[in-house]
Amino acid sequence: MRNAALTLGLIGGLWGMLVGFFSFGYTDLLIRYPELEDFTGGVANMGLIRTMSLLAPILAIAGAAMARSANLAAGVLLLISSAGMYFTFGFGVFTMFPIAMCAVAGALALAARQPDPH
Repeated sequence: MRNAALTLGLIGGLWGMLVGFFSFGYTDLLIRYPELEDFTGGVANMGLIRTMSLLAPILAIAGAAMARSANLAAGVLLLISSAGMYFTFGFGVFTMFPIAMCAVAGALALAARQPDPH
């Protein structure tokens, strides 16, 4: 279970990093070119999007890295990352996989009773 949490958390974190790159880049474009906000509709909370674009993937990758040694802390970090991505970016085509993978990885890390055999 811990190995599955490691793998799913790492994939979810890397995919979340890709979502974060584009989200952060989009907000940067809105800062540099304010006229785009009239055309695209802008964003509701730019600070939250910029913060979670960086923080959520880091939490997921850190949780995945800790899944084999400190499963409870890893599970909490993975679930926080999943919740952060869900509340910040919503559940859509590009966010459903990192949200689901981090949530499943967090549940697996919390459910793991003993270390996996190597």
